[in-house]
Amino acid sequence: MVRVCVFPGCGKKKKSYTQETFHRLPLRYNDQSLLEQWLIILHMDIETPIKTLRQKDDRVCSAHFDKDDFLIPKRAADPKNPKRVLLKRNAIPRVRQAATDRLEASTSTVYIQLPLSRDVACQTDHLKTRTEGTQLSFRTLQTHIKSEGVQANVFCKDFGVGTSNADPLCLSSTPIRRPSKRPRVDLEEELEDNPLEVSSLLEASNGPDSTYDPSDSITALLDSTLKSEDSSTATPNGKKYMVYESCIMELFNACPVCTRACEVTTQRLGTFLSVKQQCPHCTFGRRWNSQPILGSTPAGNLHLSTAVYLSGASFLKIEKVFKAMKLQLFRYETFRRHAKSFIEPAVIHQWKVLNDLNLQRLSQEEMVILGGDMRADSPGHSAKYGSYTMMDLHTKTIVDIQLVQSNEVGGSTHMEKEGLKRSLALLESRGVHLDCIVTDRHPQVQTFLRERNITHYYDVWHFAKGISKKLLAIRKQKDGEKLKKWMKSINNHIYWTAAGSTSGPERIAKWTSILNHVRDVHVHEDPLYPKCEHAIRQTSDRSKWLQAATPTFSKLEKLLTNKRALKDVAKLSPHHQTSSLEAFHAVILRFAPKNVVFPFIGMLCRLYLAAMHSNHNVDRPQAETKEGVQIYIYKISFAKARKGECRAKPQKTQQTFGYVDDIMDVIFEEVFPNPTSYTEALLEIPVPEPLTAQYEKPDKEAVISSLVSRFKRGDV
Repeated sequence: MVRVCVFPGCGKKKKSYTQETFHRLPLRYNDQSLLEQWLIILHMDIETPIKTLRQKDDRVCSAHFDKDDFLIPKRAADPKNPKRVLLKRNAIPRVRQAATDRLEASTSTVYIQLPLSRDVACQTDHLKTRTEGTQLSFRTLQTHIKSEGVQANVFCKDFGVGTSNADPLCLSSTPIRRPSKRPRVDLEEELEDNPLEVSSLLEASNGPDSTYDPSDSITALLDSTLKSEDSSTATPNGKKYMVYESCIMELFNACPVCTRACEVTTQRLGTFLSVKQQCPHCTFGRRWNSQPILGSTPAGNLHLSTAVYLSGASFLKIEKVFKAMKLQLFRYETFRRHAKSFIEPAVIHQWKVLNDLNLQRLSQEEMVILGGDMRADSPGHSAKYGSYTMMDLHTKTIVDIQLVQSNEVGGSTHMEKEGLKRSLALLESRGVHLDCIVTDRHPQVQTFLRERNITHYYDVWHFAKGISKKLLAIRKQKDGEKLKKWMKSINNHIYWTAAGSTSGPERIAKWTSILNHVRDVHVHEDPLYPKCEHAIRQTSDRSKWLQAATPTFSKLEKLLTNKRALKDVAKLSPHHQTSSLEAFHAVILRFAPKNVVFPFIGMLCRLYLAAMHSNHNVDRPQAETKEGVQIYIYKISFAKARKGECRAKPQKTQQTFGYVDDIMDVIFEEVFPNPTSYTEALLEIPVPEPLTAQYEKPDKEAVISSLVSRFKRGDV
């Protein structure tokens, strides 16, 4: 019987079986898994050799094995019989140069050995099972074609996808780095319908780190096949994509080694997805993570929480959007824990750093003019929070913002004075010398600043707003239609009086001159303003002038010359107003809407974010056309208070959010690695008791039992 070596390119023939010629394969013919391993490692065609080796007497020549692959037993009792040499179970055949003479004419590469591990960029690509050039079909020669898949240098970034410990067929350009200490995943989420076994995914931890929270995490470590990621590899500046589950599964359904169907199991942790792939036909296995892992937290979860918080968005609305799209998201409790542990400490730290620079700049100036105003979180006297803001009216930058809770000062009516006191105390401690301050006409603020001997001016817009409301009420009364023609002129007269006067008495003289002007009298008795500055013009419409003896004029005179009005006119701000401060209050609405209840620290951080956003975009220039012309970039605005009148507003350049990038860097580079000092600074902020602390907490069951509908009370 002739036995032939079926190894491609060899073809040795012997009639007898001896240890010098042929040896049996160390497996039975129906055991195809080990045979496929041989052929795959040698980059040979699988189908043809398997069909060829189904014959009983087919063999592989011993020339394709090393000496270390043989197992030599003790010498047999019969010296005539040579000792029988057997192959070890883990022996793998190799292509020898002597056995490949027929292939030399077609290719110069005859020995191919793959790396010991495989890169993630290559594991998801479809792997060819035959390489043109050396891996031809059995006993077939073709024109040489260079294999780009195995004969080219591969430069791929390693994203941490590994294989199982027992796989000899890991394919990679470089070996995967094994972490010295395996990371722990923050297991705060529910598992999918077909989760991985926790025991296979997780191992017991040696102890929790500083970011670990046992209330919503499992103390466990990931498999050793997962790679630990630090903040440098999980930079928030990297691009992210929305990927469908069906598209991900296409990358793992087939084994990249033998191309057969694989067993794929997944586990979800918020936005984090872990995929485990195991081939039942060969020893290939790996685990792939959709995100880097920072300590015990998936990076994507923390990135999303940070982005939602810093942009002023509502997590509950984001959650509705995610549910509508069937996007996977973590729970609200996880968002709050991220905010408490990392985001809020970083926001407070960044605000203090930036505000210190502003206060240091102000301490070096001699003429500091500030504007102050309070914004309540709800209208009326039921406000819980009052935020008092100080703005540098020269640069329009926010220099301080104080948050006051109503139960700290005995009621919401006292919050504005308390906020002003705290701001002034901070400015004095930092060496800022005030020239004057511009506010509204709050009585407590007037008294406090007068006692402190601080020059105090009133904002013209607040005064004009109050006068306009009262003029509108007079106009709606009987015989008040004539006043309609003068309302806009009186409003303009207020601003002209404030801007064109140098002293309080001069402002009063100019202010009272309007009573003569509406009667067509332009010469006045007050020596500080003896006559009107406009040119005297004759008019044919005598009906627009008011008469001194009419009820409408009497009411107008009483409104404009009452004691409080004259006192307030004398203190109108001549140059700087708080309109920019009122615009900042609209910015706060983006970060802290009035219809949402926030905790004290959460409200404070959102105020700081609004201040940083305002300061970052305060110097935006006017937008230009492609030709560089600014005059054409305007927007027509119809204000609600102007009753159909329109106004042209210059369009500015788009807002930028560089402060968000800075806070992101602080979170992932400073706070996350070592949050202790930042958390301690957060805990130093005094947090007042909740408003319900003054009441005795009742028994919940008793309150529920007393709940009776008003329509079912029975007879009285």
